[in-house]
Amino acid sequence: MSARELGQLAAIALEVARRGSLHALSGYRKPKTIEHKGAVDLVTNFDTATEHAIREELVRATPDIPVVAEEEGGAESGDRIWFVDPIDGTTNYAHGHPFWSVSVGLVERGVPVVGAVVAPALHVEWQAWAGGPALRNGVECRVSQEQDLGESLLATGFPYDRRTSADNNFAPFFALKLIVQGIRRCGSAAIDLCSVADGTYDGYWERRLKPWDLAAGSCIATAAGGTVTTFEGSPIDLRAGNVVGSNGRIHELLLSELAKARAAG
Repeated sequence: MSARELGQLAAIALEVARRGSLHALSGYRKPKTIEHKGAVDLVTNFDTATEHAIREELVRATPDIPVVAEEEGGAESGDRIWFVDPIDGTTNYAHGHPFWSVSVGLVERGVPVVGAVVAPALHVEWQAWAGGPALRNGVECRVSQEQDLGESLLATGFPYDRRTSADNNFAPFFALKLIVQGIRRCGSAAIDLCSVADGTYDGYWERRLKPWDLAAGSCIATAAGGTVTTFEGSPIDLRAGNVVGSNGRIHELLLSELAKARAAG
C-alpha cells in the first residue's frame, strides 16, 4: 500500500479508536461487571461492549480487512489484519486507574503499518502509519536522544501467570533496576510503546504479549524513529509476543543487559 493509502487507514483507525474510547470512558470509575479470565487477568462488560463497537465500525469502513480482537478473536486470514485491544490495561481500568488505552493497529504480512492508541483518561492519543509521521495529540513526536543506559527511564510489564511461571520477568527487572535511572510499570503495553515514541521512555521490554497488545504501539514507536525488535534483535514477531522497544540509541545495550539477566536468572 502507498503512504497515502496507509494515511487514510490511519485516519480510520484513529476515529474508530476515539469512538471506542467513548464507550470505555462511559464506564470508567463507575460500577461494572468484572470477570476473571485468570488469577490476575480481568475482563469487564465494557471491554466487550467497546470491542463490539470498534469491530462494527471497522467492518463498515474496511469490509475487506478482517478484525482480530482480544475478547472475541477473529480469523487471521489475508495479507492485512486489524488487531484491536478494546481496553489495554483492563486491571487499571477496573480499579479506576487512568493508565489504560484503546488500541487499533493494522498489520500487513506480519508488519505493523498503521497504529492508533487513545488514552482518554490521560487526554492523550497517538497515531502513525508506515511512511508517515508519528503524532501525539496531532503534533509530530520523536523518540528521545538519550545514549546512556544508566541515565535512561525504562518501562516493563509482567505476564499474567507470574505467580506460577519462572519466566516472569522478575530477574531482568531487578537487574536493570540497578543499572538504569528508573523503571516504570504502567500496565498498558500500547501506552508503553507510545511513550517510547514520544520520548517519555527511552526503552521498554516485555514478554508473552499478544498481537493486539503490540500492533499499534509498535508502528507508532517505529514511525517516531524508534527500534522495535525481539529479545534477540530480530524484527518484531507479533506471534512470539516478546518485545524490546527503544529510541535506538540504547537498544544494543538494553538487549545485552536483558540477555545477561536472563542467563543469570
